Amino acid sequence: MTLQLDGAAEIESSRVPTIAGGALLAVAVILTALNLRPAVTSVAPLLDEMRADLGVSATWAGLLTTLPALCFAAAGLAAPWLSSRIGLGRTISAALVALSTGLALRAADGPHLMIGATLIACAGIALVNVLIPVVIKGSFPARVGLMTGIYTAALQGGGALGSAVTPGLEEPVGGWRTALALWAVVAVIALVAWIPASRRHRGAWVLNTQPSGQRRSLLRSRLAWTVTLFFGCQSFMAYIVMGWLPQVFIDTGIDKLQAGILVGLTSLIGVPVALVLTPLAARSSSQSGWIVGLGTMGIAGVVGLMIAPGAQPILWSILVGVGMSVFSMALAVIALRSRNAEDTAQLSGMAQGFGYLIAAIGPFLFGLLHDVTHGWTVPWVMFLSVYAVQICAGALAGRNRYV
Repeated sequence: MTLQLDGAAEIESSRVPTIAGGALLAVAVILTALNLRPAVTSVAPLLDEMRADLGVSATWAGLLTTLPALCFAAAGLAAPWLSSRIGLGRTISAALVALSTGLALRAADGPHLMIGATLIACAGIALVNVLIPVVIKGSFPARVGLMTGIYTAALQGGGALGSAVTPGLEEPVGGWRTALALWAVVAVIALVAWIPASRRHRGAWVLNTQPSGQRRSLLRSRLAWTVTLFFGCQSFMAYIVMGWLPQVFIDTGIDKLQAGILVGLTSLIGVPVALVLTPLAARSSSQSGWIVGLGTMGIAGVVGLMIAPGAQPILWSILVGVGMSVFSMALAVIALRSRNAEDTAQLSGMAQGFGYLIAAIGPFLFGLLHDVTHGWTVPWVMFLSVYAVQICAGALAGRNRYV
C-alpha cells in the first residue's frame, strides 16, 4: 500500500513540471510565431523611403520582395536534415539567432548589406516555419488543431503588426532604419523564451524524431505530393494577394491608406478562423469539407474583385481573407497526415520547401499578365485556375490517411 501511495505521489509530482513545461513551450511557440512575418511585412510600407535613401532601382526592390519566398524554399528543404544533425530545439534556437542578427543588420548600411541580412533573417524564418509543426506534433499530440490554430493566429497577427506598426515608428525613432531594426528586439524576446522551454522537451523530441528504422523518402508518396501541391497553391495565391491586391484597389479609385487597411483585413480575418475552425477541423475524421468550404468563399471574393472591385471592397476583402485562412488548415494537415514527429519533419520540409518555390512564381506571373493585357481580368482568371487546383488538392489532402 505504501509503495502504491509513493508511486502515485511520484506520478502526481511529475505532472507539475510537465504541465508547466507545456505552458512555457506554448508561450514560446506564440512568441516565435509573432516573428515569422514582420521581417517581410514591415518592409513594404517603407519601400519608397528605402529606395530614395539607398538610391536603388525598382529591380532591387523586386529582388528584396522576392527573396523571402525563394529563401523559404531553400532553407525549408534543409530544415529536416539540420534538425536531425543538431537537434530540433537547437535548430530553432539557431534560427532565432539568425533572424535577430539579420533584422538588426539589414538597416545598418547600404543596399548590399540589406540583401545579405534579409537572406540571413529569412533563412531563420524558413527553418522555424518547417520545424514548429514538428514541435506541435511532438509536444501537443492531443491538441494539434488547437495549437496549430493558435500558432497560425499569432503568425498572421505578427504579419498585420509588421505592416501597421512600422510606418508609425518611423518618425518617433528617427527613420526607417531604426524602425526596421526594432523588430530584432521582438526576435530576441522569443529566443529568451524559447531556450528554457526547449530544454524541458529536448529528451522527448529526441525520442519522437529519431529515425524509426530504415529512412524512407516521401518523394515517392502520392499523398505527400498532394499535400505539397495544396500548400504550394495556397502560398502562390497568398503572395499575390499580399503583393498585388493594394494596387488592384488603388486602380479602382480607392486611396492608398484605405487599400492598405483592406489588405490588412484579409490577414486579420484569418486569426479567428485559425483559432476557431482549425481546432474543429482537426477533431474531424476528414478536413476536406472545411477546406472546400473556405475555398468556395474565397472564390466568391475573387469573382467580386474581378467583376466589380470597387463595388463592395470590404465584402470582397473579407471573403478573400476567409479563403486565404486555409493556410492554418494546410499547416494542420501536415501534422495530421503523418503518424509521428519524424514523418512530420519530412512532410513539413517537403511541403514548404517545394511549396514556396511554387509561391515565388505567383506575384511575378500575376504582374506579367497584367503588363501584357493592361488589365486585371486575365490575372484573376489565372488566379481562379490555381484556386481550383488548390481546392481539389486540399480535398484530397484532407482525407484521413497517412504518408
